[in-house]
Amino acid sequence: MIRKITIDDAEYPNNLKNIYDPPKALYVNGALLERDEFAVAVVGSRRASQYGLETSERLAFELSLRGVTVVSGMARGIDSAAHRGAIKAKGRTLAVLGSGHGHIYPPENAKLYEEVSKNGAVLTEYKNDVAPLSMNFPMRNRIISGMALGVVVVEAARNSGALITANLAAEQGREIFAVPGKISSGTSSGTNELIRDGAKLVQTVDDILEELSQFEIKGLSEEKKKVYDEKIAKKTRAYIYNSLTDDERKIYKMLSDEPMIIDDILNESKFDFTTAAKVLLGLELKSLIKELPGKQFVRKAS
Repeated sequence: MIRKITIDDAEYPNNLKNIYDPPKALYVNGALLERDEFAVAVVGSRRASQYGLETSERLAFELSLRGVTVVSGMARGIDSAAHRGAIKAKGRTLAVLGSGHGHIYPPENAKLYEEVSKNGAVLTEYKNDVAPLSMNFPMRNRIISGMALGVVVVEAARNSGALITANLAAEQGREIFAVPGKISSGTSSGTNELIRDGAKLVQTVDDILEELSQFEIKGLSEEKKKVYDEKIAKKTRAYIYNSLTDDERKIYKMLSDEPMIIDDILNESKFDFTTAAKVLLGLELKSLIKELPGKQFVRKAS
């Protein structure tokens, strides 16, 4: 059920009240909770690579496991992956539209719209009949950054709208994070430049949490904290394993804590060198294996 809340209402997000030019009213489908003040925005390219999609979903998943609300814009690519990661972790996620609720954009995200509204809220400053006009999205981005304590840019080209969100976040006094990418990748040029200009480099969720100390677990004994962290690690490992392709799972099962040379991997898997190299790289990026000198590979310790 869509309802209107104004800046004077108790439900209106506190983080958003303190930005320049906050929306006077929001149209909301779902629930906005006090705990959503502890939020991180995860944004990036609509034309994302597989690496970007997996990284976005995984970061959102791990943030959600730690009780952090994930904010994004429900766009194709990185944004949608972030919402999916939060939902898979049974966490909270907020989507900010650049249109009214009567124009879900992109249209293929109709199901995601429903899932987000049940696991958080979909909100917009536009009335229901407002179409997704291009001029709306830069305005929308100030809400995404304004609702969060920090913004993580996973993939972004130099002209990406995600960089607008990062710039707005900097003006709002939010923390800026960026995931590094290959220097030859067009979708990583913007994120690599953010890091060059002072954004916090993100390799794991801990890089985000260290900067945002509000998310640290308080009031737990060291023993209870260890149990809590082990539960999170177990859920994360299960999530990563379930996300493997058939080829990745085949090679991962072959490996152990004993080094295995590339020739044995090729013989046992029956993959050609190009396929095996691609699969091994994928497993390394997911931090499941590591390469040793002499083209040997082992599983990483859990």
